[in-house]
Amino acid sequence: MSSTATTVAQSAPSTAGRPASAGAADTPTNTEKTAGPPAVDYSGYKLVPAKHPGRWVGTVLVALGLAAVLWSLATNPRWEWGVVAQWFTAQSVVNGLIETLKLTAISGAFGFILGFVLALMRLSASPLLVGVSWTFSWIFRSTPLLVQLLLWYNLGYLYEKVSLGIPFTDVRFFEVQTTTLISQFAAAVLGLTLNQAAYSAEIIRGGILSVDQGQLEAAAALGIPAWRRSTRIVLPQAMRAILPTAFNEIIGLVKGTSIVYVLAYSELFYTVQVIYNRTQQVLPLLLVATLWYVVITSVLSVFQYYIERHYSKGAVRNLPLTPLQKVRRFFATHAVKESR
Repeated sequence: MSSTATTVAQSAPSTAGRPASAGAADTPTNTEKTAGPPAVDYSGYKLVPAKHPGRWVGTVLVALGLAAVLWSLATNPRWEWGVVAQWFTAQSVVNGLIETLKLTAISGAFGFILGFVLALMRLSASPLLVGVSWTFSWIFRSTPLLVQLLLWYNLGYLYEKVSLGIPFTDVRFFEVQTTTLISQFAAAVLGLTLNQAAYSAEIIRGGILSVDQGQLEAAAALGIPAWRRSTRIVLPQAMRAILPTAFNEIIGLVKGTSIVYVLAYSELFYTVQVIYNRTQQVLPLLLVATLWYVVITSVLSVFQYYIERHYSKGAVRNLPLTPLQKVRRFFATHAVKESR
């Protein structure tokens, strides 16, 4: 008993005289300092999806409204869907559809080509070119398309002959009667083209101006020629701003061709009018024209999607999935889940 007490008493001064930091046994290790609470295992927890009652209520209301509309379309005999099916692919209707597509293609192509020239004129440093371009857009955007069509169709009243020669002289290389030159088709194409060019010029000009000027300055500093700067730098970026509005104009042009009926030109809407004036089946024939316009605009919307996707390269990190890619991804994901 006495020997144990003596040993403890003798060892006490040796530890008391040293600083606290010098005792290895008295200071905790780094592992003890950084050790936190034990990790919690969440593997047994059940994932509960977030609840969205407002979304479900809205979905149910919309679904009920859509079901009511579809039920009305299916059960109301006055829609006369049999008559719609009978005339939908009739030869006369298809011929009118071809004329509508022809007017749209010709007027749209020439309208955007002329609009591109007018946009470049508006952006030039020449006051005369700027003034002519601005005046053209001002006139054709300020007058109704119906008035323009009737004006071009009755151009023979103002000018009996159209000639080509040396101005301010009697030299003529070509001369023809205006009524012979301006037919129904020519008046329709002329009116639609010039009207479309006025709007296209502003669309293209806005797209070009949306490109940062600093990129042009950097390209010029690198010695890139002006033509390559315009076609390889400005135009691809401007297309991202031009395309959505341009396709809206083309879709509007498809439906705008229906106004050509005032010239008694046999496009889709005029053909349908002739048929229902004879058969008195007004609503079914109007549905035939409506469905064909829906088909055309739907096809144009598909083209718009893929063209916009092409020109979005460089603007987004990852291109959006196409509908076909989304379908493949959906089935691949569900196949993996079922295999598990």
